[in-house]
Amino acid sequence: MERVSEAENSGNPAATTPLTQKTEGRKPFSRVICISNQKGGVGKTTTAINLSASLAASERKTLLLDMDPQGNAGSGLGISVGGIAGTIYEALLGQKALRDLAQPTALRFLEVVPSSRELTGADVELVSLDRREFRLREALSSVQGAYDYILIDCPPSLGLLTLNALTAAHSVLIPLQCEYYALEGLSQLLHTIQLVKESLNPPLAIEGILLTMFDSRANIAHQVARDVRAHFPDLVFNVVVPRNVRLSECPSHGKPIVLYDIKSKGCESYLALGNEIVGREKACTVQPILA
Repeated sequence: MERVSEAENSGNPAATTPLTQKTEGRKPFSRVICISNQKGGVGKTTTAINLSASLAASERKTLLLDMDPQGNAGSGLGISVGGIAGTIYEALLGQKALRDLAQPTALRFLEVVPSSRELTGADVELVSLDRREFRLREALSSVQGAYDYILIDCPPSLGLLTLNALTAAHSVLIPLQCEYYALEGLSQLLHTIQLVKESLNPPLAIEGILLTMFDSRANIAHQVARDVRAHFPDLVFNVVVPRNVRLSECPSHGKPIVLYDIKSKGCESYLALGNEIVGREKACTVQPILA
């Protein structure tokens, strides 16, 4: 994966200029990956932010959708909801087109649609709407083909917001922390994915399980990694994300790790993860998901 340019890593204003859509080599549709785990504190949003940034660093035009009412994916990329045109909430309710809500970031190839507090009540509001599970899929129709990758940061639950993400995605990336109780809840998530495949989104696949928060000094971390690989030998990414102080610091500065400390172990891991995903492009036979 290409190194981030000096202009982008130095905070050059040119790096924040919204990208003019390229047509050369552009896919006719975008690859949509949702990042989900109903268990909190597993590195889900950290993965959403830094995988998006890593893909953007390799000049894949990427859009990150913040579906978590906490709004950490947007703030972790330096986006404040004050004074912007709108958030993912308006897109879900059909009030605004998703393409009009994308905000530029400090990385030229990365844009984000932020979340807001209003999304907290969206589960209740969506219940009474027609095609409530398909609201995000329908909203994505306005940006299909404009990006190489669309990543969705899901809330730590299996409610209607996560269900919308699963219905709209081609695949699911599951962060799993290398700690005690790591597998707790994973079977429920896999069961939910299977139900979505059967009733709402048949092509939905598992992108992979990402081992996070790995502490090489702890025996439990090695044991969890061995157990997960033994249970899911074909699903676990080669990359393992370590516990890393720089990774935990960068959200407070509103920067992804590639702009905060490109030489850190955490940055190396997410760049390698981006490489793994990009390396699968030729093997993938992704089809557009129709609204």
